[in-house]
Amino acid sequence: MASTPVVRKGEAPPKLERDEFRRRFMQSYADPAFQAESASLARIEVIAWEAYREGRKAPVTRKAGPGYADPDYELSVDWLAARERIEAAARRQADPAAPARVLVISCAARNDGSCPGENSKSFRLAGLAREVVEGAGMQADYLDLSLLTSEYGKRIHPCKACVSTAMPLCHWPCSCYPNYSLNQVQDWMNEIYERWSAAHGVIIVSPVYWYQWASPLKLMADRLVCADGGNPDPTSTGGKKPEKAKAIELAGWDYPKHLAGRAYGAVVHGDVAGIEGSRRALDDWLGWMGLIPAGAQAGLDRYIGYYEPYATSHDTLDRDLPMQEETRNIARAVVRAVTLLRGGQLKQPDAGLEEPRKK
Repeated sequence: MASTPVVRKGEAPPKLERDEFRRRFMQSYADPAFQAESASLARIEVIAWEAYREGRKAPVTRKAGPGYADPDYELSVDWLAARERIEAAARRQADPAAPARVLVISCAARNDGSCPGENSKSFRLAGLAREVVEGAGMQADYLDLSLLTSEYGKRIHPCKACVSTAMPLCHWPCSCYPNYSLNQVQDWMNEIYERWSAAHGVIIVSPVYWYQWASPLKLMADRLVCADGGNPDPTSTGGKKPEKAKAIELAGWDYPKHLAGRAYGAVVHGDVAGIEGSRRALDDWLGWMGLIPAGAQAGLDRYIGYYEPYATSHDTLDRDLPMQEETRNIARAVVRAVTLLRGGQLKQPDAGLEEPRKK
């Protein structure tokens, strides 16, 4: 085995100075209504400063217990709870007696509860897919990523790219959040991991923003990297010890695909450019994770009002009955694929083939 590479250091800046930390903390309370509690806020800020200075990422932990490489390692109770929910969801998903479940995801950032003041077209198209799924007697689990822009405290924090240091450092589910010392809390992904785990099929509906995926979809996709090769045992790497993770990967890592075997379909829409590249990137990403395309009619890229005014795009969608029906066909294809998969009639043709390049 090759020797463990040197861990490269030197990019991270020093911790904030005391005054700068206080300034940033107090920005959340700029509303004059908080002035009546300024003394209380000052006391709370001192506690937050101490947590930041000491790096108290996970202040509440318990021993990992049996089944982990280091049963005595103190794991975050948040991570343990998320792991238990994901495992329970995976058991339901594998139960042939459980109802079939399709995760329908609307990836636009726009909704009528935030600054745009209007629904997105992704929301409407996802609604057509939901109707088909439910009409087929399956459960449609609707995930609306636009809540990131309109709901208080709803966040998907960015991926910290642990996988680029070593795959075993990327834990399944992600253990980077919550980080209480940095106020990186209220991360939505633990719920989203559970919903992906529970699904037999996935339908993604996304607009194109500036030639690429909408940012809510990119945030979710980046954080799903732990589903493709992620380490289900943070105790094996001593939490976030890069030296340990590098040594484990170099000793031989099997890159487990935690979401493989689910069927998928995708709708990408735009108004000027970028739809084909964005849809192909979705296919590449989902296929890399081991999901199964539901057929040639399960992938769609279409323009809605090509170079027409934004103001009338919903009216254009009203008139585009073929695209509405194409979206329904995607849902129908996923429903059929889920039925065949659960009945053992649809197999992934490349299942069991040995990957010559592990990653």
